[in-house]
Amino acid sequence: MRDLPGLRAPEAKRRRRATPPIIFARLSARITLEVQAGGTILAFFDGDSVELGTFSPEVADRAQALRMGLPLASFASGERSIDKEIEELVRRLARHRLVEYCLRQARSDQNYIIIEPQVADYWPATTRLGNTDILVLSRFAYMRRRGNEMVLESPRAGALFRICNPTVAATIAMLAAPQPISRLRRQHGFPGLDLLALLVGCQILLKIDSAGDAGPRGAEGDLVLWDFHDFLFHARSTEGRHANPLGGVYPHAGVLPPLPAVRPRWPGKPIDLREIAAAHAQPPSPLTELLRERHSTRSFDDQRPITLGEVSRLLDGAARILSQSTSRVGERDPTVACAARPYPSAGACYELELYLAVDNCEGLARGFYHYDADRHALVPINTRAQELEALLLAAQSAMDAPAAPQILITIAARFGRVSWKYSSLAYALILKDVGVLTQTLYLMATEMELGGCAVGIANIDLFAKMTGIEFHVEGPVGQFALGRSARPGVSDCGNP
Repeated sequence: MRDLPGLRAPEAKRRRRATPPIIFARLSARITLEVQAGGTILAFFDGDSVELGTFSPEVADRAQALRMGLPLASFASGERSIDKEIEELVRRLARHRLVEYCLRQARSDQNYIIIEPQVADYWPATTRLGNTDILVLSRFAYMRRRGNEMVLESPRAGALFRICNPTVAATIAMLAAPQPISRLRRQHGFPGLDLLALLVGCQILLKIDSAGDAGPRGAEGDLVLWDFHDFLFHARSTEGRHANPLGGVYPHAGVLPPLPAVRPRWPGKPIDLREIAAAHAQPPSPLTELLRERHSTRSFDDQRPITLGEVSRLLDGAARILSQSTSRVGERDPTVACAARPYPSAGACYELELYLAVDNCEGLARGFYHYDADRHALVPINTRAQELEALLLAAQSAMDAPAAPQILITIAARFGRVSWKYSSLAYALILKDVGVLTQTLYLMATEMELGGCAVGIANIDLFAKMTGIEFHVEGPVGQFALGRSARPGVSDCGNP
């Protein structure tokens, strides 16, 4: 029987409106919880364990539901004591990146997205959004294949998003151009405001004033100085803003043999320089001897710590400002200042700054200092004791050393000094500058009969917390351990 005119039910009323998806917290796949006598909860993962604290029996029972997931809203109010305990447990798991989050319907096991924290303490943050708000995708956001999954991530974000529903990818693709939320809501399969709010909270999506202005790039603030590939490389090649394996883990040991230490020879008749050297033999110069004596030191003699006088001499020879000048490229270009130091720098930018984490130095209190290369002075920076300890212990671990270095020099870059001038290669130039400064520190340490060792890992998030500077404005690009060698003249572990 056909519906009579005027009696047909409106489509919106005939169809039950879908409930909006909600955010669940759940244990990461490799994590198991174990409750010990007395209520202590341990998390086990990858052959290791973390003690999370002591909780009531009710919390221990409810915590087992974290395997499948607990709605954040079910304990976020904190009205009951058990809710407060559950939230504390989940936050402690988050502190160690042992928990992930998913967005799905309340009575469904089909996720829209799964959120993997990339920084410690990540907690889903949302922004209130309305129909008139205009959103656009950050130019630092990207989607890529990871195994059999599609992931959405950004070096700005504290988490990455595993996309489980193709409508999410379609919505993201639309946001390459600014879109009002009212238009997005009319799209078939719209994933909901909660997802957009999560992406805005991670700065993967940006709110802009209007679709017609030059807002999409301006909305990035001072990140306008960064190229996409430079910013991504900085965030992913350092520690602190991703959860990928990092360091000497030999990821391809079972796949390919190592390359030979000496390159296979090219065909052709060689010109033997040894004969020429013998014919023009001269005693090695002091510089040649210094270069040959240079080596890495990972063990330091804490019974004979480095002195403040030696630190002063090393910084004076390696990093003090020698002269200042200004230049102008063209008549209408702004004046550019230069502060020359003893080492070469790309474009005379001299963007590198030195920060000293002092553990054991005669005449200098334990703490964190900035080296003012203009005044040749050390300026103390107030930091929490556990942050200083974390910085020193990370260097000890990276060097596989028996103890922390007496002094750890963090080489930080003021990125805008280089990217203001150079396009496409700014970060590469900064790393070259780090190389020449590191060699300069090595040579000064060798001449002074001190021990030094370049450290390949730096935590950009920890540095940001210690200095209060945003990681994209100024951040670590290298480290150098310094002290009095426990074994003078010997390269530890056979490494250079």
